[in-house]
Amino acid sequence: MTRPQNILVRGAGVAGLVAAVRLASRGARVTLAEAGPKVGSGASWMAGGMLAPWCEAEAAPPEVTERSIDSLAWWRANVPDVQSNGSLVVAPPRDAAEIARFGRRTSHFREIGPQEIGELEPDLADRFQKALFFPEEGHLDPRKALPALADRLVNELGGRLLLNTADAPADESFDWIVDATGLRARKELSALRGVRGEMLLLRCADVELHRPVRMLHPRIPIYIVPRADHLFMVGATMIESENDGPMTLRSMSELLNAAWTLHPGFAEAEIVDIGTGLRPSYPDNVPLVTQEGRTIFVNGMYRHGYLLSPWLGEQVEKLVFDS
Repeated sequence: MTRPQNILVRGAGVAGLVAAVRLASRGARVTLAEAGPKVGSGASWMAGGMLAPWCEAEAAPPEVTERSIDSLAWWRANVPDVQSNGSLVVAPPRDAAEIARFGRRTSHFREIGPQEIGELEPDLADRFQKALFFPEEGHLDPRKALPALADRLVNELGGRLLLNTADAPADESFDWIVDATGLRARKELSALRGVRGEMLLLRCADVELHRPVRMLHPRIPIYIVPRADHLFMVGATMIESENDGPMTLRSMSELLNAAWTLHPGFAEAEIVDIGTGLRPSYPDNVPLVTQEGRTIFVNGMYRHGYLLSPWLGEQVEKLVFDS
């Protein structure tokens, strides 16, 4: 009888956690080592958690869409509280032309008017004349999903989780090393670059949303994702900068103004969290699974971490079990 594969996974962001769970589900003995004090210590914790393959097609290459269609189903099967309410794309009147441009680049939506906007999101009734509704999309809360995956790995699948372990020893007892350490892997993956992400977490009892809403703007697209307990994540999808510093007044103003434009009730929102960070990306913005000897690299997640990690984890599975 063939002994189980013994695998070290480095990095407990979304890519490392998903790969670890998939490998352990196949019978591997998995040790997951994280440099930080908790799972998702990096960019994965700040993400929007949108599972939106059709919306992302607006700016992503076709292979991203093709590889992410099944991601919503995978997440629903593996963590609780995944929402499947679709996505809504709107624009303020001055930017109404952006709706048509977004529609030309995407599919699997229907164009809706004020009545259906109000039926889907009563708090947005009479605020927008036109929107795009993507019914096959969903979202999750990363701050619940990541700990849920870690719990499943350890308590259901028999894996080990090591925190505050920047350099877990990759001795000969490990058959494979899976490196999912993001920008920390730049020494080995020289093509990686950082793409800045920014987010606010707001608490507002005066607004209720049931699905992610994208507010289109010619310069910087903004999204607002509802979470439990009247929380809303407001983020900018992509900023081409390797600046890892604090949020600027301009960025803060744009995010807050977008929320207020969506609904004036956000004027009374509490700012619960402010986050910035760099997300790893390859030049074409497409994540990759690559192999060097017995090390498998999963990297370049860009803004597609939750969307593409199930597919990337499947590729890791194939290298380990089918090669």
